[in-house]
Amino acid sequence: MKRLILWLIVALTIATQAIAANVEPRHGLSVFGDLKYGPSFEHFDYVNPLAPKGGAIMISGLDTFETIHPFILKGRKELLAEPLLYDTLMARSFDEPDSYYSLVAKTVEIPKDKRWIAFNINPRAKFHDGTQVTASDIVFTFKALVKDGHPRYRINFRDVAEVKATSPSRVMFIFTPGTHRDLPTRLAALPVLSKDYYEAVDFKKTTFRPALTSGPYRVSKLEAGRSITYSRVKNYWAKDLPVNRGRYNFDRIKIEYYRDREVAFQAFFSNQYDYREEFTSRQWATQYNKPPVNKGLVVRETLPDETPSGVQAFILNLRRAKFQDIRLRIAMDLAFDFEWTNKTLFYGLYERTNSMFENSNLAAKGLPSKAELAILKPLRGEIPKEVFERPFSSPVNDGSGRIRSNLRKASSLLKQAGYSVKNGVLQDRSGQPLTIEFLLFEASFKRIINPYIRNLKRLGIQAYLRIVDVANFKRRQDKFDFDVVVRRIAQPLTPGIEQRNYFGSEFVDVEGSFNVGGVKNPAVDALIEEVITARNRNKLIVATRALDRVLMWNRYVVTQWYKGVHNIAYWNKFDRPAFPPKFDTGVIDTWWYNSDKASMIKKGVAPPIPEGALPPPNGN
Repeated sequence: MKRLILWLIVALTIATQAIAANVEPRHGLSVFGDLKYGPSFEHFDYVNPLAPKGGAIMISGLDTFETIHPFILKGRKELLAEPLLYDTLMARSFDEPDSYYSLVAKTVEIPKDKRWIAFNINPRAKFHDGTQVTASDIVFTFKALVKDGHPRYRINFRDVAEVKATSPSRVMFIFTPGTHRDLPTRLAALPVLSKDYYEAVDFKKTTFRPALTSGPYRVSKLEAGRSITYSRVKNYWAKDLPVNRGRYNFDRIKIEYYRDREVAFQAFFSNQYDYREEFTSRQWATQYNKPPVNKGLVVRETLPDETPSGVQAFILNLRRAKFQDIRLRIAMDLAFDFEWTNKTLFYGLYERTNSMFENSNLAAKGLPSKAELAILKPLRGEIPKEVFERPFSSPVNDGSGRIRSNLRKASSLLKQAGYSVKNGVLQDRSGQPLTIEFLLFEASFKRIINPYIRNLKRLGIQAYLRIVDVANFKRRQDKFDFDVVVRRIAQPLTPGIEQRNYFGSEFVDVEGSFNVGGVKNPAVDALIEEVITARNRNKLIVATRALDRVLMWNRYVVTQWYKGVHNIAYWNKFDRPAFPPKFDTGVIDTWWYNSDKASMIKKGVAPPIPEGALPPPNGN
């Protein structure tokens, strides 16, 4: 078999080389071939190409960071290390779903059948020490990431049969036979690492030592685990490329880490940092009545979020025998009172999630279409029959906190599953009590989980909450040593091979994989392949909706909530482009510092309020 595979690779290589000359180099790449910007474009539409450079922006991070090496499994990563320090082969456009344009790779070559892809390195591309980026650096990067990097790289790039430098400035990736719709753009997003640097440095180790990089910023100051400051590289080789004009305008970007959310919140109003996105509905609704807001020094805005929300949920670990029974999973869903939680704790600011692809046209709505049925019918008997009968909807309550009807349904399901209550404790057929541990790393979620636990205890389930430090939490999650965790599964605008990592059977036992819940279902695997092999966006939408229905009706998670907006607040010393990127806030890489506004802030004088800003909570 190995000889056959080798022969196929050799044959493919020969064929590839024979037709490579007939492939025209191009400036951009997308999954389905549609590009907004032509070869001569000067800048993205969502930037101000004349934005001034200078000043600083300070943001906050939660808890700590254990490494600035973003490419390995070990250690809690610094938030901005990867996007600020490392160039990629091509740069993503944030007003298109899946398009990439020339950066380190000046041009890209790819045949119609997508059997291979070649990147031609820009001769101007340099690392910060002045050495040139070459094809051998790209080959090294790929091999290091696949061999010693985070498991996601092995997953994403497993269909690359061979990578080679065909010249000092050209690197070629040859694919195994099959359909590889997403693989070219995944490779376009490949970070660029220095081969020479890592000849003297162990790639596999966590570190606070800045690596040799080529991106728009470098690390200028670091307090391990507490703060990091990035400084703009004034002679950055790519600063004038079309993909970078109007971007990376701050001279310094500082991230201050806070171990406590409340401390971080109060620090913002003390002007310890400049910008925050508010994720806590209670604070957004009630806690912004502060002097800096009322005086107009701090601005609040609600920006549209046009990216898929994915799903935030209680993830049930299906590797645990008890969660293999769908009746227990449904019972747990029935015990969660979203309506009371939203009304009492969230001030009605959220909606219940009913899809793995919420807040997008990828989410399944209504009954399956004819196109969906064509995919689903061959799986009849392997997937829940409800898929064909009705749209999925999470249990609904009236918001009063009284959920007796749903708890009765849950109790009946548990009885059917072989559980019985003795002395107020739910036991299985062997007399063992049913225990469920919720694993967390931050105390702020207690107020949400504790009412849920009370409902579960009304069913006789011995539910409890365990809060551990971040390092312990990550270790236990990576090793799947938990009953239930809270996690968000973020979804891209163009779902593809990452779905294998999220829900694919082959990654159930891969330490650190994103299949945290342990989904292992051949029918789900088949639907994932339908998503991956979809040849156009309409077929992709159909396949994704079919997958969504099956995932939701299998009740793998207890969904929580979402909101289709970004709630942001910032000290009013920044300006931004007239048209923001569609699929990003654009704060870090498209906003810029306004020195006049900053001077007014220092004097306690309110600068002009941006159009669209919310009024102060007190109405002033």
